Amino acid sequence: MVILFGVALALSGTLVVTPSAQAATARNGVCEDGEFCLYYNSNQQGSVSDFDASVGNYGTGSDCYHFLGAGAGKGLCVKGNAASVWNRRDAVVTVFFKNGWTGPIDSFTHGVKGNLTSTYNENAGHLLGLVGNDWLETGLYHSDAGRISSYFDGYVSTSGRHEGIDFARGFGASVFSMTQGYVIRKTEGSNGSGGLSTLAIYNRDQDFTIIYLHLNPSNGLAVGEFVSRGQQIGTEEYRGASSAHTHVEYRPGRHESASDSTGDPVLDNPSPSMFWRNHGYNICCG
Repeated sequence: MVILFGVALALSGTLVVTPSAQAATARNGVCEDGEFCLYYNSNQQGSVSDFDASVGNYGTGSDCYHFLGAGAGKGLCVKGNAASVWNRRDAVVTVFFKNGWTGPIDSFTHGVKGNLTSTYNENAGHLLGLVGNDWLETGLYHSDAGRISSYFDGYVSTSGRHEGIDFARGFGASVFSMTQGYVIRKTEGSNGSGGLSTLAIYNRDQDFTIIYLHLNPSNGLAVGEFVSRGQQIGTEEYRGASSAHTHVEYRPGRHESASDSTGDPVLDNPSPSMFWRNHGYNICCG
């Protein structure tokens, strides 16, 4: 049975232990096999902070996670100060701009050394992926050609708070259901900003809804029909949007509509990061 963590895991200071396949001594200031490491300077230079668990908020002040290794930055808080990473885990690791695994993301696959992009230097936490999980993009498109264009609460301006995850592959790309459930709403809309399409799929057993926006829903789908995980549910278009992409929104409970992301400062949905990870998808690769 899948356990959903929901809102509790989006709280500040959340730490989720994910056992590593390799023996390593976490938090000793050495980047060892099986750990995820953040560096104070670019190109894996300066002091290092090593982790073997997911952290939802690196913290500030006396309660923060510190850079521990020798070099520039030693003793400073990790939050907002990391410039580069080395992923020595056996699966992808994603760094988040905001607390609770939200906001813009940088993802790093196994073995990768890389710099955090300047936009995301206000790093707030990271989530360790699980071996055997698909990438989110692969689950939606059954292809690795797509990408995450805007993550949950990814808006950093005053335009609103993003209540889902936006994916982009291209006009006409096949879109597949990422979970199973029953169709409870289907509106087809039209291409352009005024013709929003909505496909809501409700999972009765676990009481959650996944809502897909902007796609052209498959003709054969009807309200009340059961949809299997991995079943094609439409093609990517821009119905109710200015460009071709697919908005995917996780909502606890039964909902026929997506939450308002335009000019709305309140988040109605919890962070979906742990939900998707526990349903077989790692957060990768924006």
